[in-house]
Amino acid sequence: MTPGSSARRVRQYEHIKESAQERGVSEERAEEIAARTVHKERDRSGESRTASDLFVHDLSSARRGGPGSPGGAERPTRDQLYEEARKKNVKGRSNMTKSQLARAVGR
Repeated sequence: MTPGSSARRVRQYEHIKESAQERGVSEERAEEIAARTVHKERDRSGESRTASDLFVHDLSSARRGGPGSPGGAERPTRDQLYEEARKKNVKGRSNMTKSQLARAVGR
């Protein structure tokens, strides 16, 4: 962490680092991921004096990502929709796309 970091950013750094290590990332790589993410968030929020326009106008890390990301509602995968369709005995489910399966099971 950089000198003068707020307690919030220190907690954020530790949380990101621990999460990365739980996913099997080495400690060195986890520290790098955490430091880069916290730095980017500091730039976006105006806490940094040298914020890049790229960071300031980019989506926040919390709003980026796929299913299960902190900023978005969880969406079922195609396999989950397929299993739901199988349980409901939907005909033709094996040839359906994810959006077709979602409509067929009423999502």
